[in-house]
Amino acid sequence: MSAKISIITITFQAEAYIQRTLDSVHAQGHRDQFEYIIIDGNSHDHTMSIIQNSAINPDVLISEVDKGIYDAMNKGLAKASGEYVVFMNAGDEFASKDTLKTILNHLSKSPDVLYGDANFVDLKGNFIGKRSEATPHQLPQNLTWKDFKFGMLICHQAFICKKSIAPFFSMKYQLSSDIDWEIQCLKAANKISYMSEPICNYLMGGASVKNLKKSWKERFQVLSKHFGLIQTIINHSIIIFRGIRFAYKKGEKYW
Repeated sequence: MSAKISIITITFQAEAYIQRTLDSVHAQGHRDQFEYIIIDGNSHDHTMSIIQNSAINPDVLISEVDKGIYDAMNKGLAKASGEYVVFMNAGDEFASKDTLKTILNHLSKSPDVLYGDANFVDLKGNFIGKRSEATPHQLPQNLTWKDFKFGMLICHQAFICKKSIAPFFSMKYQLSSDIDWEIQCLKAANKISYMSEPICNYLMGGASVKNLKKSWKERFQVLSKHFGLIQTIINHSIIIFRGIRFAYKKGEKYW
């Protein structure tokens, strides 16, 4: 299949929320413009039966034991034949039924990377707020890899990259390899485009949120790799101060 974009979904024990992702991909239409790849980690619940009975028919469906989320994402990358790749994992959705149409219009101008905002949603799909408003991470309209000095700036569900410049995810990290991956993509990109409309509905409460201490440690390692140890120590001091200030202004807990 010759596809403009490969949409990759990673699942494991996702019976409670995989349907919303499947329905969202199906609702996009433009089926001749994308391939759909699902990599499941050998789920033992009803995840696979839900997928197999869904209205959307995956072009690639693999269910087998893996070494974690980034191993599964690498399997998806290896199978992708589209010009571009985007990860829309179990529980995540496109922001609207017209999102893929808008994405395809932007991709017709051949950017190396296309990015945008994300809508935060809870387990019931209720809107919480845009990521750029619900966190201190302001979204620049002229993104470079150096904008990641304070951490994960773009949700990977809102980050679309040419397959030709997309590396495999490092297996060195269990929770923060996506930050490293996006930085590497941006370093390799010559043309980076911004999409003003939100790209995805991002399901809150992922692995990095549930393992915050380990996630922070890995993030520090990733950023030290790209920005140097001393600069990363300085930047993390700013991250902590900024987070406390943001939480104070919002009147609620941030971390």
